[in-house]
Amino acid sequence: MIEVIKTDIEGVCIVSPKVFKDARGYFMESFSKKEFEDKVAKTEFVQDNESMSSYGVMRGLHFQVPPFTQAKLVRCVKGRVLDVAVDIRIGSPTYGKHVAVELSEDNHLQLFVPRGFAHGFAVLSETAVFQYKCDNYYAPQADGGISIKDESLGIDWMIPVDKALLSEKDLKHPLLENFVSPFVFNENC
Repeated sequence: MIEVIKTDIEGVCIVSPKVFKDARGYFMESFSKKEFEDKVAKTEFVQDNESMSSYGVMRGLHFQVPPFTQAKLVRCVKGRVLDVAVDIRIGSPTYGKHVAVELSEDNHLQLFVPRGFAHGFAVLSETAVFQYKCDNYYAPQADGGISIKDESLGIDWMIPVDKALLSEKDLKHPLLENFVSPFVFNENC
């Protein structure tokens, strides 16, 4: 069983699974296709990814351009991260706005990031193991990104951004104001 928590951006939602705890530990169903499609979105996840990072690592803000776009269901299974989705759909009433949520091994929360959003996270704990389901395969030729250091986005990353550990690729992403989005908002979707 899951509880779906709506956010300020239509389509981006927090998924809170029912966790059964006792003296032995806990059990939870982390994903049920039927329940997810009934309560969140119709999607067919085709690839699972996992990363491990240390404190101060920031990854993102990533997306894949059409026709390789991806929706993601993300969670942190070890440690804590601040997870962020930024709306980059031209014509969207929430274009350039973001949702930020702390995901951790303790709260078991997941974030659903639909297509048309840039996604990233910052590691808040000593280490973090991050998992995500994608509804399209990774296509390196379709990589895109927005600068994770773009102050105009108003994201409080909860770590000193000037000391963050970023990949060379992530350091080269443009600011939102210099970005031409390949995504168009469709209010009928």
